Amino acid sequence: MIQPQTYLNVADNNRGARKLMCIRIIGASNRRYAHIGDVIVAVIKEAIPNTTLERSEVVRAVIVRTCKELKRKNGTIIRYDDNAAVVID
Repeated sequence: MIQPQTYLNVADNNRGARKLMCIRIIGASNRRYAHIGDVIVAVIKEAIPNTTLERSEVVRAVIVRTCKELKRKNGTIIRYDDNAAVVID
C-alpha cells in the first residue's frame, strides 16, 4: 500500500529518475492508499545527472511493486521486497 509521503524506487532507468516520493493518488478524491496498477503523482527525489528528468520535478507514475502482499482469489500471495513505480508521460 502506497500513501502520500511514501518513497519508491524507479523500476526502469531510461528517463533518469532513481527515487520518487508519492504526493497524490489519482482516482477518487479521498483515496488513502494506492495498490499495484494505480497511477500516482510523485516528485523526483533522486535523479541521474544529465538526463531528461531533474530533481524536484513532478511526474506521474504507475505502481508496479509493493511490499504489502497481494492476495489473489485462487489463494496465491504475491509480495515484493521494495516499493517501485514506472514513470509515465
